[in-house]
Amino acid sequence: METLLQELSSASKLLTDFREMYEYESRLKTFTKWPFQENCKCTPENMAKAGFIHCSSANEPDVAKCFFCLLELVGWEPNDDPWEEHTKRHTCDFLSLPKHFDELTMEEYYMLEMTRLRTFICKVGSRTINSFQEEVAATRQRLVNYFGSRPSLPAALPPGDEPSAQQPGGTATGQEEPGASEL
Repeated sequence: METLLQELSSASKLLTDFREMYEYESRLKTFTKWPFQENCKCTPENMAKAGFIHCSSANEPDVAKCFFCLLELVGWEPNDDPWEEHTKRHTCDFLSLPKHFDELTMEEYYMLEMTRLRTFICKVGSRTINSFQEEVAATRQRLVNYFGSRPSLPAALPPGDEPSAQQPGGTATGQEEPGASEL
């Protein structure tokens, strides 16, 4: 559960941090240690123009993520075109803007931001649900392992299949005693 809460906290921070990434210069600043600097298609400038930010790790120095649709790509080659790679893998509303971001009206920006938030919540929500399901499965397995050698408890009956409550004397509630004519 602790891991789940940490993931949600991290996602919440990214949500607010990524709001600043609408600006090309903000995205470009993330590519300080990008492995492809010149003489290639995936330069920091082209990556930032395609909506990507650099999210490197020790094991993967070329991880790039779209701040808007959260598409994450790794394994870049010098001749990979960031715009092509982005559009062929995911439909991103940021890439399909009909005009430059600075030219958007307040209403257009609001609608764009609502789309970004919806996308973010859906992706983070899906990951959270998957993490929770994995945690439930692991807990269930630990319980089976722990109680497996002990006598098992009877499984819960589905609603409506419960046995009738017994009255003192052995008769079920809701049932009539057999009449003299039925004996």
